[in-house]
Amino acid sequence: MAWRNPIRATYDWVLGWAERPGGPWALAGISFAESSFFPIPPDLLLIPLCLAAPQRAMWLAALCTASSVLGGIFGYLIGMLAYESIGVPILEFYNLTATFDDIGALYAAYTAAFVAIAGFTPIPYKVFTIAAGAFQVGFPVFVVASVVGRGGRFFLVAGLLRLFGEPMKEFIDRWFNLLTVALVALIVAGFLVVEFLFR
Repeated sequence: MAWRNPIRATYDWVLGWAERPGGPWALAGISFAESSFFPIPPDLLLIPLCLAAPQRAMWLAALCTASSVLGGIFGYLIGMLAYESIGVPILEFYNLTATFDDIGALYAAYTAAFVAIAGFTPIPYKVFTIAAGAFQVGFPVFVVASVVGRGGRFFLVAGLLRLFGEPMKEFIDRWFNLLTVALVALIVAGFLVVEFLFR
């Protein structure tokens, strides 16, 4: 039997849930797990589920957001209570140790804004949640910013798919990273404007 990349196998497994009755609950589980240890982002299941049932797109985005934030809280607790025993092995598995140190410095400078922006970036969200606990980011700030960041991402994807359907899926698939960078740039610009106006 030919060797198969485990990440690719996991990717195919996630997509397979789009055609099963338990798809929404699989979405909830994947959203929770991806925020602390799972490698595949929930968008890959959210997109086909929204295309299959556009009228449920906003409900699916809400489910995805709530589950992701709960998973983020789990990641936060890992960072706060079990960083050395659980957090470090997770970061080393994904080769994110250097990224973790950089994120710690950014948390110290920007806190809430950075947590919200983190929800949109292509960098695995688990590194942000574990780092938030390890660097003792305020818990209420972390939760609110996670809701804004993750909710913004998932509701944007679901809303566009509800409005435009299959052509938007192809567009998102092709330009996802570029769209993420552009959106993050807009968010950063907004925070800079607010900081300038209220300095």
